[in-house]
Amino acid sequence: MSLRRSLVRGAGLAGAAAILMANLLVGHRIHSKEAPAAPREDAYESMASFTRVLEQVRRNYVDPGRTGFKDLTYGALRGLMASLDEHCEFMDPEEYKAMQEDTAGRFGGIGVVVGVRDGVLTIIAPMEDTPGFRAGLMAGDRLVEIDGQRTDMMDLGEAVKLMRGPPGSRVKIRILREGATDVRTLEIERAIISVASVKDARLIEDGIGYLRVVQFDERTASALDASLGTLEKQGARALVIDLRNNPGGLLQAAVEVCSRFLPRGAMVVYTQGRDERQRQTFLVRGAPKSFEWPVVVLVNEGSASAAEIVGGALQDHKRAVLVGQRTFGKGSVQTILPMEDGSALRLTTSKYYTPGRRVIHDYGIEPDILIPVPAEDWARILRARAEADPVPGASPPAGASRAAPRDVQLDRAVDVLKGILLYRAESARRTGAG
Repeated sequence: MSLRRSLVRGAGLAGAAAILMANLLVGHRIHSKEAPAAPREDAYESMASFTRVLEQVRRNYVDPGRTGFKDLTYGALRGLMASLDEHCEFMDPEEYKAMQEDTAGRFGGIGVVVGVRDGVLTIIAPMEDTPGFRAGLMAGDRLVEIDGQRTDMMDLGEAVKLMRGPPGSRVKIRILREGATDVRTLEIERAIISVASVKDARLIEDGIGYLRVVQFDERTASALDASLGTLEKQGARALVIDLRNNPGGLLQAAVEVCSRFLPRGAMVVYTQGRDERQRQTFLVRGAPKSFEWPVVVLVNEGSASAAEIVGGALQDHKRAVLVGQRTFGKGSVQTILPMEDGSALRLTTSKYYTPGRRVIHDYGIEPDILIPVPAEDWARILRARAEADPVPGASPPAGASRAAPRDVQLDRAVDVLKGILLYRAESARRTGAG
């Protein structure tokens, strides 16, 4: 930092460029000793080109107040990271500090998970019992504008930053819904986002239990154990796990959920980066109790990340039948790399693969039984449930009073489990008779 300040305060342009180039070359030499071999490129000439561009901008740009070395360097780093993929990001010290606070849960927002689909900022899923959900946002909605700023040139991190803010403040967003031609404008009040991890555990048919995993966090495993214990006491012999509109969360929570249904030592997922030596494999380590029930997992286009890991693992191990729609396809791993000046990089370093070696990223998980349900119908189903079990003090979700359509995906899941239970009972009868 002291070197950069001294340059900004008055070092000559040529000297600054020379020092910057020297630093870059030293960094290149260090990195080349650590990194695996890659096709030979003229790194020195490329870095020299960068310093020549820097000189031209410093000398000729119309607004000299925007040509400080830090401003230009940070701008170049933002562009570099954005050119890699939509999940890579350069964070200045202030942004990195805000991200750390977000991770600790000290933030307000509207409760939506955002990703990039076909190059467009898209809502993966609104989180239940949040302002965004109650305002009527749906999976697949495309973000057109946030507080007057167009999103067509906006990266993912900037969009998330704009939607977050102090609880009680408001944000105005404009969305384009799939199949619609008119852009809708919504003004939503931010709140502290706190969502139950596992919900709606109940018996839905004789011997068939049901529960929804809404997101994967530190509480998921314990909440799942409590729900499974309750269902077991009620006589459950089969289970529907609903992962629809689950945007994901912690990888470890996904592994713990799989451990309730897979044997110790079974692979849940592995990650693979550019270096074969960097492969990481995540295995079941055991659980307080394992369940042998037949399982159906419900998924849709709002199921992402950790939800896809669970669905893919149970499907590959032939431990569950997947019913619904192809999942979102968010299966890359981002690593936070802090820098000495307090800034940080969010860099994609590997991708998730299912036990059957299927890549999740950009492809998603294909269900065994495809049952399409329009996003509007699924949203109405969720709103009807929220109206039946309201959050204290919260206004009802938009559109909740409309009659909800029948949940045909859940109906099909129940039919599958009925067939499996009937088959097991008949096999047991024949075995006993023989």
